[in-house]
Amino acid sequence: MKLKPVSPAASPRLTDADARLADAPDDEQLQKRTKKQVERIADLQRTFFADGRFALLIVLQGRDASGKDGTIRKVFTGVNPQGVQVTSFKVPTEEELRHDFLWRIHQRVPPRGMFGIFNRSHYEDVVVTRVNDLVNKATVKARYAQINEFERTLSLNGVRILKFFLHVSRDEQKERLGKRLTSEEKNWKFNPGDLEEREKWSEYTAAYRDAIRKCNTRWAPWHVVPADNKKVRNYLIARTVADTLASLKLRWPKADEDVIAKALA
Repeated sequence: MKLKPVSPAASPRLTDADARLADAPDDEQLQKRTKKQVERIADLQRTFFADGRFALLIVLQGRDASGKDGTIRKVFTGVNPQGVQVTSFKVPTEEELRHDFLWRIHQRVPPRGMFGIFNRSHYEDVVVTRVNDLVNKATVKARYAQINEFERTLSLNGVRILKFFLHVSRDEQKERLGKRLTSEEKNWKFNPGDLEEREKWSEYTAAYRDAIRKCNTRWAPWHVVPADNKKVRNYLIARTVADTLASLKLRWPKADEDVIAKALA
């Protein structure tokens, strides 16, 4: 069971059926497999931090209640906090709006040796702004190209980019939003605005399909994650992150021989 990037030649359907994985292992097997991948990430992070040649940027996008917070908590539970920075992008501030839309994003790109996790991202500026008519069509179109150039610049400077769209079905989102209303532990997360946004389901689907299709590149591929089942979601993302780290052929830096000689003299 492995998550594949969206094909550059395809546009994802994002139907309710795509939010579920057929023939998924049972929960016990998924937990065991996820634990193994989480341990791989933790081990590889140590070398990644010491190696210092790369940064890893993980972009989490999805509808309200798609599981972005849960993914961060479950998939990255074993990493050293000193090597990770998490940024949750909210509505832009007055100062941020006075700059180009990528200004606040660039400031939070991780330095080499670090993981950077974006809970929402620059893609809000071609999805939310489009659905709510905050910018015109020409601006949205221009932003697709700007995002591709921005991500390409990052990749040319050692930033590995993984983009995950956490795809939930309409019924699953309804159930999760309902739990936010009835659960004491989750009530604080409920936002009445989520219900208003839910009424624009079709508009958001179209906006996400375009964003994924037009900003799906070799250097910054999109992955659509079937996220109705949280354990499936966690395993698929954890394995993708671990496999990406392993592909970098990380190495421990060698100590300076002169320094060693002096220290042992």
